[in-house]
Amino acid sequence: MQGSKNALVAETASLYDVICIGAGPTGLACAIEARRADLRALVLDKGSLCNSLYHYPANMLFFTTPERMEIGDLPMTTTGGKPTRAEALKYYRRAVEHYGLEVRLYERVGKIAGEAGDFTVETVSADGMHHTYHARRVIIATGYYDLPNRLNVPGEDGPGVSHYFTDAHPYWNQDVVVIGGKNSAAEAALDLFRGGARVTLIHRQPELGKTLKFWVKPDIENRIRAGEIRALFSTVVTRIEPGRVFVKNSGPEESVPAAQVFALTGYHPDFDFLERQGIRLDPVTRRPQVNSDTLETNRPGIYVAGVVVGGLQTSDIFIENGRFHGRQIISGITGKGKLQEAAPVAPPGE
Repeated sequence: MQGSKNALVAETASLYDVICIGAGPTGLACAIEARRADLRALVLDKGSLCNSLYHYPANMLFFTTPERMEIGDLPMTTTGGKPTRAEALKYYRRAVEHYGLEVRLYERVGKIAGEAGDFTVETVSADGMHHTYHARRVIIATGYYDLPNRLNVPGEDGPGVSHYFTDAHPYWNQDVVVIGGKNSAAEAALDLFRGGARVTLIHRQPELGKTLKFWVKPDIENRIRAGEIRALFSTVVTRIEPGRVFVKNSGPEESVPAAQVFALTGYHPDFDFLERQGIRLDPVTRRPQVNSDTLETNRPGIYVAGVVVGGLQTSDIFIENGRFHGRQIISGITGKGKLQEAAPVAPPGE
């Protein structure tokens, strides 16, 4: 037992060149670039590997093509023209194995103490154990899928309400309300309809979002036009009670039957976590203050990568362009300077 304790102390006391917080595609890309630059890297995440992707709908099809999701110059193969959730998860597992990345999962980062060259990163694992790691530099790539944009209405935290959709099967022959008008809401409504649910789609805008995937847009519009999915536009939810949702538009308040409610109104980065680490955010956009060449924040030695760079504008950065942030950051750390080659981008696969 004493030997195990000593091993743990030696392990957590060793110094990493880079600690990446977040084991999504961007965090993994950062660690891979560090590894390719002969830097010792550690990846930490409070959930599973690619935790956000894991919690995407089971039948999700990405908006983009495989080559725009690749990291570390590893080819992604798919059976169709666009990657599925399962194919993406398998690809990122293989990328970790290929590069032999050191990854610690189910450890929530609390505090980043110290300064550039000698940071202390404290975590708590799922079993309640406290861990301490040391690094010369830290990259925060925590994504945004863990924090939903709330409706802030009574009943939002009650039973039968979720901000995430995974599978339609449990809702066969049930009344289901989907709140939202972008890709995630439209796809959930279609999946639920085809799974035998009676679906009502509620959206506060007068029409569906402009960025609907090209194969989703005609499908959802046709289902609404045929009356197979009921749609309430220019409508807001006022409260949620067991079995029903209350809504208001130009007329009097009415209730909609709902055994289950999916509030798919988008997500945002963990701004509180960033501010606790001393990172300054723009009061309006919530974008972190960064050096545009290196993505180093106002706190020397701490960098941000991926969607957190965009603040509230979560549609500006996604896997397709966030994956290049690792190359940009590591170039700055190793003194190679600003990259000359612009990172290609593609529309987000929300």
